Amino acid sequence: MTDESSSIFINVDSESRPVLSRSVSESGVSRAHNAITLQAKKNTVLKSHGRPPWYAEDGLPICDAFVVGIAGGSASGKTHVARQIVEKLGSIPTIIILSQDSFYKKHSPEEVKLAHANLIDFDHPNAIDMPLFANCLKDLKACKQTNIPIYSFAEHQRLDDTKYLYGAAVIITEGILALHDPALRALYDLKIFVQCDSDLMLARRLRRDIKERGRTVDGTLDQYLRYVKPSYDNFVLPTARHADIIVPGMDNGVAIDLIATHIRRKMKERASRFRPHMAQAGPPTPLSVPSTPDSHELLEPYENLILLPQTAQLKGIYTILRDKNTPREDFIFFTDRLATFLMEKAMEYLPYRSRTVTTPVDVEYTGKEIDAKYICGVSILRSGGPLERGLERVISDVMTGSLLIQSVAQTGEPLLLHLMLPVCIRERHRAKDTWVFLLDAQIGTGAAAFMAIRILLDHGVPEDHIIFVTFLVARSGGIGALRKAFPTVKIVCGAIDDSLRETWLEAIERGDGQIEAEARKVWVVEPGMGHIGDRYYL
Repeated sequence: MTDESSSIFINVDSESRPVLSRSVSESGVSRAHNAITLQAKKNTVLKSHGRPPWYAEDGLPICDAFVVGIAGGSASGKTHVARQIVEKLGSIPTIIILSQDSFYKKHSPEEVKLAHANLIDFDHPNAIDMPLFANCLKDLKACKQTNIPIYSFAEHQRLDDTKYLYGAAVIITEGILALHDPALRALYDLKIFVQCDSDLMLARRLRRDIKERGRTVDGTLDQYLRYVKPSYDNFVLPTARHADIIVPGMDNGVAIDLIATHIRRKMKERASRFRPHMAQAGPPTPLSVPSTPDSHELLEPYENLILLPQTAQLKGIYTILRDKNTPREDFIFFTDRLATFLMEKAMEYLPYRSRTVTTPVDVEYTGKEIDAKYICGVSILRSGGPLERGLERVISDVMTGSLLIQSVAQTGEPLLLHLMLPVCIRERHRAKDTWVFLLDAQIGTGAAAFMAIRILLDHGVPEDHIIFVTFLVARSGGIGALRKAFPTVKIVCGAIDDSLRETWLEAIERGDGQIEAEARKVWVVEPGMGHIGDRYYL
């Protein structure tokens, strides 16, 4: 059972023009649909080139997300400025635009009636849940996930549904009071105020409220004169003194170019090389593996690396899987069988409690049952996919999710391109009670495994609740750094190979002379099993 996250993804193409692509999975009541659609215009996740590592070899984050706060009057062009900055940034990975409009307070039935009569001041600072706004932004800045509220302008109410956000390298926060609260200002790396002519702001607000929010002309004008204009004079305009940059509400191309250049420079300063260190992180000489058939624990420093008993049957399965001439049907059959063995072994490391049952002959028997509130599986696409069949055989109704982590062709650096996690991980109060089987075909340099574990920790999953299940581990690869950074993560594997070799895969040309795949740096486990995902699915 897979539970997708709810997001609008805007992919930035090579010419830096945002192209809207539909990638939405909504949960909850149908009345939330219009509110989500409206908020999607402001609260968006923009992805272009993936998110590089945001942590060091010790597993701890080394840089926060870069946060930009944009304030200004209602309809001054804040959202437009935010989107123009995104266009100019181009190749900057994973940008979130976060709108203040999501954080209006929840209203009582009486307040909802007053709101429909335009008798509530939504431009006053007291209308915004500033502590919640600051907490959500603080989590995103610290590279953690958050679930922001969804506010319906048509119903004048905060809905019970929330929107999941995670993985931003750059966060752009916009709202009329974005610079008003000291707790918010403390989180910004760059503060911007958009200054615009009052008549132009009124004209823009009339068009927006009538077209998008179902308001009348009289209602919009009454609200503007009664609340919007006084709030702008008393609360919004004074915050301009906190801004690092004042941007005009129109004809602001030069200012946006300067802002984008500054952000790119800051992101370049935060960049780091990670994978080459992981590839060389293993012990200088291979450690010996216990040779007894029933031995499944390795010597230090691999105390939490569990190896399946090296029986003749298991060695026979690996012989079949390593043979490049094995027919695909046999490869799939024995891969599924091996995955089941691994998952059964991994199940031993879940918590259990005693349970007494009555047998069919009316005799009491005291046994064990799983003592975990939530259990799920997360596979690293697509080599982790072949392990999912084994997980489903062992736990038939298990929730599953996935991570797409790929490498930069020139450097081999890992990039997080997409994630689709079960709801028990996306909600932090449930994540702390969740046990996760993390699935990948092999651990070579360990870069993908490192990133996947860091993602789960960012979501609040306890480190000792993560059980990494894999077919192969390269003894001389990144397993040493992985175990040093995350000492309580258990790794269950079926075999350990000695060698990890750095090489280049040549570019692949199609018959028409076009490049199908670019040349790229890779680290190959030897003797290995090849590209397990490709052999399983193709």
